[in-house]
Amino acid sequence: MTKALQLQSRIASTGELELSLVEVDLPDPGPDEVLVRVEASPVNPSDLGLLLGPVDPATAKAETRQGRQVVVAPVSAGAVAALAARVDQGMPVGNEGAGTVLAAGTDVAALDGKTVSMFGGGMWATHRLIKAAQVMELPAGAEPRDGASWYVNPMTALCMVETMKKDGHTALAHTAAASNLGQMLNRICLKDGIPLVNIVRSQAQAELLRGQGAKHVCDSSAPDFMDRLTDALAATGATVAFDAVGGGPLAGQILVAMEQAIKRTATSYSHYGSDTHKQVYVYGRLNTAPSVFDRTQVGFAWGIGGFLLTPALKSLGAGAEARLRARVAAELKTTFASHYTSEITLKDVLDLSVLRATFKKATGEKYLVRPNG
Repeated sequence: MTKALQLQSRIASTGELELSLVEVDLPDPGPDEVLVRVEASPVNPSDLGLLLGPVDPATAKAETRQGRQVVVAPVSAGAVAALAARVDQGMPVGNEGAGTVLAAGTDVAALDGKTVSMFGGGMWATHRLIKAAQVMELPAGAEPRDGASWYVNPMTALCMVETMKKDGHTALAHTAAASNLGQMLNRICLKDGIPLVNIVRSQAQAELLRGQGAKHVCDSSAPDFMDRLTDALAATGATVAFDAVGGGPLAGQILVAMEQAIKRTATSYSHYGSDTHKQVYVYGRLNTAPSVFDRTQVGFAWGIGGFLLTPALKSLGAGAEARLRARVAAELKTTFASHYTSEITLKDVLDLSVLRATFKKATGEKYLVRPNG
C-alpha cells in the first residue's frame, strides 16, 4: 500500500466547486499494473476543463477547511444540473505525465525502475497506479520533463494529419497555430511534405511560426485576413481545417475562404456552389461563444463537426495508435518536443494567482506540474 497526494476537483450538489489535495491509498500493482512516482505533468486546456468546470476563476477564493488549504468557487444551479454525472465526486486531475516506475506487476516486471510516460488521468498526484498498457517507456536519455507531454498534443497533431488523409484531403489548415500543438503540427507537415495553412491571432505569432519554417501563415487580426487566407487556401488546396477556437466567426470564415479559393479555378457556374466538400473540425473551446457563419457563402458541400483524440484514433483502425506512438517515441526530442515557461508544484495549483494565470491559456505560455517538487 502506498499513500499518494492527489489534486481533486469536486462540484457539490450545494453549488460549490472545491479544489483540494487529498491523501489516497494505492494498492500494490496487479499483474499488469505499475506504480509510478509522477515527476512531471503538463497543464493542458482539457485539464483546466475538468479542474474548474463551468467556474469563472475570478470568482474563486482560497480558504482553510479542517486544516487543509482549498480553493472554492460558486457554481450555478444550471451548471450543477448539467454536470450531474460528476456531482459530489472528487475528480482527480491531469491527463498525462511521466515519472519513474517504483513497482511493477509480475507480467510487466521489465518496467520496474524504468522512466515512463503515461496517459489516463489522475496525473496531478505524487504517485499513480496504472495499467502497463497505458505507459510508454521513454527512450534512452529522455527525462520525465521530456516525456510529460508525450500523448495529448503529439497524438492529436498526428491524428489530424491521419484524418486528413483518411477523408481524402491533401492539405489542411489549423487555428491557434502558434500553440505547442500548432508548432508540433507545423514540424510534422514540414517533415512529411504536407501543405499547411497556419492561422494565428497576432503578428508576433506569425513571425514565430515563419521563423520555424512555416510557409503559409495568416494573422486573423490583420485587416486583409480574409484575402490572405483565401490566397493560402488556394495555394495549398486545403479543404479541411482543425479549429481550436470553436466559438465566434472563425470556423465560418475558413469555410467561406475555402469556397472562394475553389471558385478561382472553377470552369462552370452552379447555383449551389462548388461540389468540393469543405470540412472544419472543432477540437477546442478557446472561445466559448456560439459559432457563427453565413451559410449562403459556402455552397452546400460543407461540414462542421467535433474532433476528439480517442474517437479519432478508433476511426483510424487497428494498429494506428501503436504506429503513432512509435513515431512519438522516435521523435520525442525533435518533432514532438514541448517547451514550458513555468514549473509549479501541486500546492501552487491552489494559489489563486497561479490558477488564474494558467487559465488564461495564453499562446506561448505552458505550465508543467512537478507533483513531487
